[in-house]
Formats: sequence, C-alpha cells, structure tokens
Amino acid sequence: MPTRSTPGSDGDDLVIVLEHAAASPDSPVAAAPAGSREPEVLSQAEARIRVDDLAVTRGDGVFESIGVLEGRFVELERHLARLAHSAAMLDLPRPDLAAFEAAARAGVAAHQPAPELLVKLLYSRGIEGADAASGWVQVLTGPDHGASRRDGIRVVTLDRGYRHDIAQTAPWLLQGAKTLSYAVNKAALREAARRGADDVIFVSSDGIVLEGPTSTVVVREGDAFLTPRTDLGILAGTTQAAVFDALGRLGYATAEALIEPERLAASDGLWLLSSGRLIAPVCELDGHELAVDREFTAVLFEKAFGLTL
Repeated sequence: MPTRSTPGSDGDDLVIVLEHAAASPDSPVAAAPAGSREPEVLSQAEARIRVDDLAVTRGDGVFESIGVLEGRFVELERHLARLAHSAAMLDLPRPDLAAFEAAARAGVAAHQPAPELLVKLLYSRGIEGADAASGWVQVLTGPDHGASRRDGIRVVTLDRGYRHDIAQTAPWLLQGAKTLSYAVNKAALREAARRGADDVIFVSSDGIVLEGPTSTVVVREGDAFLTPRTDLGILAGTTQAAVFDALGRLGYATAEALIEPERLAASDGLWLLSSGRLIAPVCELDGHELAVDREFTAVLFEKAFGLTL
C-alpha cells in the first residue's frame, strides 16, 4: 500500500507513492492487501520518482485523470477499469486497483478543499530489469473551466497520420490505450495554439473523425447523439459514457458511429468531453463559427454530474 511522510507546507498539490502497485497474481484486486493501512501523502516537492523508472526513460506506462467535483469523484469505477484495460494492452502486471483507489481517496481527503480537483493515477513498468511495477497518484488543484463550459472552445481538425482501421491492422501501436507517451498529443495542442485554437479533433488519413488529444468527440444530429466508434483505436471516454447515460435518461438516442469531418460543421451541436473540462461545446471549428447551446449544455452538466454549470 502507499507510504511516505506527511505532506510538506510548500504547496497544496499532493503525491502518494504506491509500495505495491501491481496486484498479487493469486489475490483479487478488489480486496485490500493483508496488513494494509491508511495511505500517507507527500507534497509534490517532496515526492521522488527514480530517474531510471521506465515511465521517465521510455514513457512505458499508463495513466488515468479523474475529475473530483465538490469532493465527489466523477466516474471513478470506469477510470479504474480503464486503467486495468490499458495495463493489459501494454502487457503490464495487473494493477492493484484497491491500492490506487485508497491512495486517490486519501489524497483528496488530505488536499485543501477546492471546487475542482484532478486526480492522476500513474502506473509504470518500473525499473528496467527489476520486474516490479511502480505507481503513484497525484492530487492537483483543477483549473477553472467555467468559461470553456459556458462559452465554448475553438477547435481545429488535424490529420492523425494513420487509417481509421489501424487498431485492427497494427494492434502493436497500442491505439486505445491511455499511455504515458503523450508527446504527439502535446505537439498537436501546440499546433492548435499556433492556429489560434484551444484544442484539436484528430481525423484519420482516410477521412474519419477520431478523438481529441485528451477528449472524446460528441456530435448532435437532431435528437441523436453520436460519438466515434471505439474500434477505431480511440480511447473509450469515461465522461462520454456518463453523458450518454444522462442522454438516455432524457430520452435521446445515442450511438457509436463512423463520422466524416464534414458532419461536424453541419451538426446541431458539437462537444469535446474530458475528465478535466467535462463538457465543452465547440464554438469555432477550423475558423468557422458554430452555434453553442448553453442551455442544453447546462442540462447535460446537471443530469450527468448533478451540478450547476
């Protein structure tokens, strides 16, 4: 289980380092390990990760980012399940989900209260040759996304550089796993900034909408809401799943689909969903203004997360 000294006084954001990030092969991950105790936390300045950890030298690991709104985790179970799924895709040892959850909850409890926090679960192959996975949890103060949620974000489409069937033709490229290798995603966001935009929607080389660097695409066409199919090698969106659950309760049809880029601009609404911003309407796509339905976005926010936008 997690251990280290108590947090320092040089900042609110915290780190919890896991002693046993991988589950024992003969014990269920849902049960806390024998002899477990309450996790202890560190300030970020006190936390230490070895420089030869494969997360640092190779980006060889996976992670999850979980929103915490007014002390409540958003879709924690789905994030834990996705962490395990990503780990399996990388042939990592099975993560101890109980340890990660306990560390996340302890970190949030120790953090200074804030309207929004962001909890990151990081799981690495560990030290090369040591045959022991490593893991840690960060609890960070979340930025204010109010303006993005109310007024929308400017987005550009960028070529992802591969066909939409890459997950089937080249599964070793790990499309659909949330890995620590985020250099391409960060480069795409810098390109968006150079073009005067806030975010990106990736499009396959053969003209199919995929996802954002850190978000899932949702399109409204009449009373139907669509999101790109996960068999396209994109990440299954936890926030998108929560929003689709809410849409179903509201009586709307939802589906995964193949979506061509021209349908984005012609749609009745376009959103990027993520664990940080949660629901962000797109107000501009490739330099062209799109209508933002603030009232309906507020309804989705309330129905999906129980909070007022």
